[in-house]
Amino acid sequence: MISRFNSSSFAMIGTGALRLASMYLLTAALSACTSLAPPANENSIWALQSQQLEKLTHWQLRGRVNVRYDNESQTPRIQWQHSNRAYRIRLWGTFNAGNTLIQGEPGRVSLDQGDKHFSANSPEELILQQLGYELPISYLEFWIKGLPVPDRPAALLFNDLNQLTSFEQADWTITLSDLRDYGGLTLPRRVDIMRSENDARLRFVGLSWTLPENQETAR
Repeated sequence: MISRFNSSSFAMIGTGALRLASMYLLTAALSACTSLAPPANENSIWALQSQQLEKLTHWQLRGRVNVRYDNESQTPRIQWQHSNRAYRIRLWGTFNAGNTLIQGEPGRVSLDQGDKHFSANSPEELILQQLGYELPISYLEFWIKGLPVPDRPAALLFNDLNQLTSFEQADWTITLSDLRDYGGLTLPRRVDIMRSENDARLRFVGLSWTLPENQETAR
């Protein structure tokens, strides 16, 4: 049965877990060694890296995500399976509290927690209707890999190795750190996504990546 996502059901699954579930789901200063690099179209290393990241459409990750909005903060565990544009995200807290499953693809998204079921046409619609927040949720499938959303304006910042370490897009600042090599593909183990309005932040930490067989499992 489909239920409306009201304030009482919100309290049942926990503030942080529900906010993350609805969204499916620059606090650290840039290091002194970080410098502006040539424009992306002149950066051959980034050109190759971005092409590889765009082709990476099947992956899994595990870790934690800290969600802060209007000074409220929660840090559930996250397991995210991604296949093309379809996703399956599980969020849970200590002792499996707030165990929540989000599944979706372009045009639909559903959220299940216990015997409660909610659905919407998009994660943005779900969070806007039920919580009143306007967040670029669908961008996360790109940002979590360290890839700006294609065909959208973005200001990029590279380190001395021509690795992308930070970018600004859609009024959000995305900072990538603890970069690791996975069979020639660089992926972050930590991603900070911040906007000053509403003191909003998503901080993914301790990310463990599993890639298709033709890529290495994250170390």
